[in-house]
Amino acid sequence: MTATGLGRALGLTLALAVAGWAGSVPAQGLLAPGDGGDEPIEVEADGALEWYEDLQLYVARGNALLRQGTAELSAQTITAHYRELPDGGNQVFRLVAEGGVRVVDGDQSVEGDRLEYDVDSETVIVTGGDLRLETATDTVTADDSLEYYQADQLAVARGNARAVQGTDMVEADVLVAEFAEGPEGGQALSRVNAVGDVLIVTESDIASGDEAVYNVADQLATLSGSVRLTSGGSQLTGDYAEIDLETGISRLVALPETQGRVRALLEPAADSQ
Repeated sequence: MTATGLGRALGLTLALAVAGWAGSVPAQGLLAPGDGGDEPIEVEADGALEWYEDLQLYVARGNALLRQGTAELSAQTITAHYRELPDGGNQVFRLVAEGGVRVVDGDQSVEGDRLEYDVDSETVIVTGGDLRLETATDTVTADDSLEYYQADQLAVARGNARAVQGTDMVEADVLVAEFAEGPEGGQALSRVNAVGDVLIVTESDIASGDEAVYNVADQLATLSGSVRLTSGGSQLTGDYAEIDLETGISRLVALPETQGRVRALLEPAADSQ
């Protein structure tokens, strides 16, 4: 398996999670007046714009659209929970969008049936039957949820999660991207965990296992549990694999506790005559 191909496949969630979740629904931007959202918020709806003063709710019904700067949130219904501030103003602290939810910011978009955004915890959870996150180069889909936790610096795709970039793809029951502060500030990908029925596909190679971990700092990828590496017609199987993405050297081992063996099926080169 090529080092660059596996590295791209395991690192797909970087641009997707940061640019998509954190960028399209910024903690300091959309629907966070008083927390840095300097641009005005525009709200439109075909049905009604409602204010429930006793419940401290704003509700937009019927093809509702909320816009701030370059970011737009559309859904059948958008509900904003607010609290009163000491200076007499109001501050939205929770946002719920339901029905055909779509968040767009430039060439980044997130789609689902329901979105919940907690401003205080800087948490975004999108659920529904056709979850999709897209950028100009990448796509992430999931069956259960797309989640972003700013405080924990985590992005999660659950339920038959799949990340695709060009011919590279990583698929698992759950994909988790961990972030840390980058050398120039902001967030940088530090680690990607793929859990459950992991499948990694590049243009020329396929890897599968029960779990996979990619550590960015040391450029080391590991796969564990019923590992199978396929390149061309050759196959390697074992319990655990280490792949150095910097050198391209792979190491497949059988763990003593499993009493397993490493096996290889090498396809001979075709006769040129």
